[in-house]
Amino acid sequence: MNPSSPANTVIVLDFETTGLSPNQGDRAIEIGAVLLENGQATQRFQELMNPGFRVNSFIENYTGISNTMLRDAPPCEEVMERFYQFVGSHNLVAHNASFDQRFLEAEFAQIGRRLQGQFACSMLLSRRIFPDAPNHKLGSLVAYNNIDNDGVFHRALADSEMTAKLWNCLLEQLANQYHLDQPSFSLMQQISNKSKANVASFLRKIA
Repeated sequence: MNPSSPANTVIVLDFETTGLSPNQGDRAIEIGAVLLENGQATQRFQELMNPGFRVNSFIENYTGISNTMLRDAPPCEEVMERFYQFVGSHNLVAHNASFDQRFLEAEFAQIGRRLQGQFACSMLLSRRIFPDAPNHKLGSLVAYNNIDNDGVFHRALADSEMTAKLWNCLLEQLANQYHLDQPSFSLMQQISNKSKANVASFLRKIA
């Protein structure tokens, strides 16, 4: 999707993985995603996937995803082909997006696919738009913005749902504070690349 597309129509995604780096042989074990269309969640995607090896006990405890759960899950390649069809050419959002982008590109490469849309990071944007939050972890920002949640974190769909709500809060804040009612996706990317000190003057200038 074009970066000039509206920021309120995106796919918000989250991976659970066997570790921190696909370059070190780590793989995805769960993908969760929410399609926002005009700010409304219209479709969801969630699947476990078998990475082809056992995950360690730290990851089992951290994610709540056990080797028993993964044993009968389809292989990564099967799930990622379905996810590729789900994503299409939409732009994408994730919290700490560099992590999810690395895994998405690595998993797509395994099946000969390439990302069509672009990424924006809700964590970077929150640092610019909610500078007074105690920190910019997803759980803290959910609490800071009084976002409804069921207390489940570190499962892919639950984190995607929370990130989608946070994304809408970011858009709402831009509308309320700067009268930017229909920001483009590329504007969101630009904001995240500005220094904190320059964000307010940049937004006032374009409002």
